[in-house]
Amino acid sequence: MASEKLLKKLNEAIAREMQVSIQYLWQHVQVKGIKGEVIKDAFKKIGITEMKHAETIAERLSFFGGTPTTKPEPITVGESYKEMVKIDIKAEEEAIEMYKEIIKMANDEGDYVTANMFISILGDEEGHLNDFQSFIEE
Repeated sequence: MASEKLLKKLNEAIAREMQVSIQYLWQHVQVKGIKGEVIKDAFKKIGITEMKHAETIAERLSFFGGTPTTKPEPITVGESYKEMVKIDIKAEEEAIEMYKEIIKMANDEGDYVTANMFISILGDEEGHLNDFQSFIEE
């Protein structure tokens, strides 16, 4: 059984995944200009992946008898292409740090299924960070 501390972290991860999934989908809709045309499909694709992460984490939390949150973290869309990408880089960096912490917590508790699940999600998040960083390179 997972500790209350780990269950709380899983809910924080769900709230973050819901936040960025909505954020990226709204950016997909709102981004403008030639650079926006290049990135809009990436925003959508990554947003859908983030929603799948939320679902996966919620299923794990539910397995432990927890109730997944329905409230995302605050959503920040941004006004310009560059602002959007900078916001997203920060969000991905924060998620990476959080997921490393969750992996350590889960391993320390002997919960290797949760740890492995987050190792997989961490790989996706590192890929998203790389994508966003490449979008602001000149």
